[in-house]
Amino acid sequence: MSHSLIVKNTIRINAPTSRVWEVLTKPEETKKYMFGCEALSDWKIGSPLIWKGVFDGKELVAVTGKVVEIDPQNFLAYTTFDPNMGWEDVPENYTTVTYSLVPENGGTLFTVTQGDFANIIDGERRYKDVYNNGDGWNPILVEIKKVAETN
Repeated sequence: MSHSLIVKNTIRINAPTSRVWEVLTKPEETKKYMFGCEALSDWKIGSPLIWKGVFDGKELVAVTGKVVEIDPQNFLAYTTFDPNMGWEDVPENYTTVTYSLVPENGGTLFTVTQGDFANIIDGERRYKDVYNNGDGWNPILVEIKKVAETN
């Protein structure tokens, strides 16, 4: 593929960056918005990150990856791979997700990007699944906003 395939979404959250960061990194919070999955990591560069949940009564690792970059309350980058799809578990099949948190008038401007899908296995389909006719991460961002603003 000759063009990049990146999904990018932004939302304003009426909560400080410290609260949004908690919602993004604490397993008991992630499970409230990420399809029941807990994000499990020690949040250090190079450390594993797994998204684990219970599906049809069975515990399942839905996504694996590694922490690539971290600046608490400001920025997080991690890789993602679905180990349940039957693809080879090699770095070339991972996408990178970034979270950017910018303080804004007592709240947080939160931006998520995911990609590049252009050069990974089944990239066009995976991009379309995440892009979802332009919705991208928006449904999840709305849930993150609710969690961050209610606690």
